[in-house]
Amino acid sequence: MSIKITTSSTGTVEATLSDENPETVRAFIEALPITGKANLWGDEIYFIIPVEAPPENGKSVVELGDIAYWPPGNAFCIFFGSTPMSSGEEIRPASEVNVFGRIKGDPRVFKKVRNGEEVKIKLA
Repeated sequence: MSIKITTSSTGTVEATLSDENPETVRAFIEALPITGKANLWGDEIYFIIPVEAPPENGKSVVELGDIAYWPPGNAFCIFFGSTPMSSGEEIRPASEVNVFGRIKGDPRVFKKVRNGEEVKIKLA
């Protein structure tokens, strides 16, 4: 299953949802479509979404292009480079996240997004 993430800076970017965290995926799909305002934290976009999911196979280090849910902040996250918590080449969220998908193509396109920019997410 895929989603489309759209911003004025990037146009539409697709992401594939994984089966790694099925409860997170289910809750996320039920909340779609979602619109939020981008917050930047290093090379991560995050914003609060209307989803409440418990920690599920939490990861403290993620891969370039991962999309995740951050349980403490009820937030959707896109990782496209290092964060203020990263060390070396690793990509480290503020705390453990539920990774549930991956950006198709080059996730660094999200470097164009600015704080407060509208982000729309819907099923592909």
